[in-house]
Amino acid sequence: MAKSRSIISDYCVYLLLRIFVCVIQAMPLRMGQTFAVGLAWLVYHLDKRHRQVAIDNLQHAFQGQYTDVELDKLVRAVFRHFCMLAIEIIHLPRCFHVHNWRQFVKLPQGDLLLRQMVSGRALMFVTGHFGNWELGGFMLGALGFKTSAIARTLDNPFVDHYFRFQFREKTGQQILNKDGDLERIQQVLALRGVLATLADQDAGQRGLFVDFFGRPASTHKAIALLALEYKVPLVVIGTAKIGEPLRYAVYVEDVILPEHYDGKPDAVRQITQRFTAALERMVRRFPEQYFWVHRRWKHKPAAKKAKKAA
Repeated sequence: MAKSRSIISDYCVYLLLRIFVCVIQAMPLRMGQTFAVGLAWLVYHLDKRHRQVAIDNLQHAFQGQYTDVELDKLVRAVFRHFCMLAIEIIHLPRCFHVHNWRQFVKLPQGDLLLRQMVSGRALMFVTGHFGNWELGGFMLGALGFKTSAIARTLDNPFVDHYFRFQFREKTGQQILNKDGDLERIQQVLALRGVLATLADQDAGQRGLFVDFFGRPASTHKAIALLALEYKVPLVVIGTAKIGEPLRYAVYVEDVILPEHYDGKPDAVRQITQRFTAALERMVRRFPEQYFWVHRRWKHKPAAKKAKKAA
C-alpha cells in the first residue's frame, strides 16, 4: 500500500526548491559551478550510503583497474559532475536558445544525426543516466524539432509540475509518463514521431537480464518490443561534458535498425544487449559522468531449480 503524502510537506519542499533555484539563477554561471564543487564535497562526506553504492558499482564494473586512491578520486568526480549538472540545468533555460546553441553543444556526428531525424520514420533515442541526459530534448526543442520523452513522474506533484514546465518542456518537448502513458507512447511512434527514453533502469525480477559491465543487469524489454512492432530505428546517444562552462558533445554510439532482426527468435534479447553494450562503451570513455550511485544491478537472475533425480 502506497504511503500517503502530506500536501503541506510537499509544498514546503517545493517552496525551498524555488528559493534555491532563484538563488542559483541570480549567480553567474561560474560562481554557481564553484558552489557545485563545494556542494559535491559536502555530499560526498555526508552521504555515506550512496558513496558506498558508487564504490561497489565501480569495483564490480572495472575489476581491479583502479587502485583504492584512484577509485576514491573517481567517486569524488562522480559527485562533482552531478552537482555541477544540477547547477547547469537550472541555468539552461536562461542561457541556451536557438541562436547560441553552438556555443554549448558540439555534434561530432551531426550528419548522421540529421539523416535519422529527417528520414520520415519514427525514431527512438536511447540513452542512460550519463552526461547531461536532459540536454538533448531541450536542444532539439529549441531547434524546432517536436520530440517526446518517457520519464517517471516525480513523487512530489508540485516539484514535478515545476520541473516539467520550467525545464523539461520549456522548449516544446513533451513528457510522457512511463507508467501510465502507453497509448500516447504508441501514438507517437505510429505517427512517425521522435521518442527519447532512458534504458539503464533496473526492471525488476521480471526484466530481461543482459550483460552490462560483465554482470547481468535487469533491463526493460519494452524498448526492443516497440522498435520491432513499429519498425523504429534506435539511435543510442550520449551527451558528454567536454569543457567549461557548460560545453557538451552529443555522440551517436550506435544506430540499430529493427529490420535487421526480422524473423530472429531472440530479436528482443539481441537488440536489448546491443543498445546496452553501446551505453557501456560511452560510460567507459567518461566513467565520471555516469550515475554510479543508483542500484543498476539491484535484481539478480532467478536461480534455476535443480532437476529432481529420476
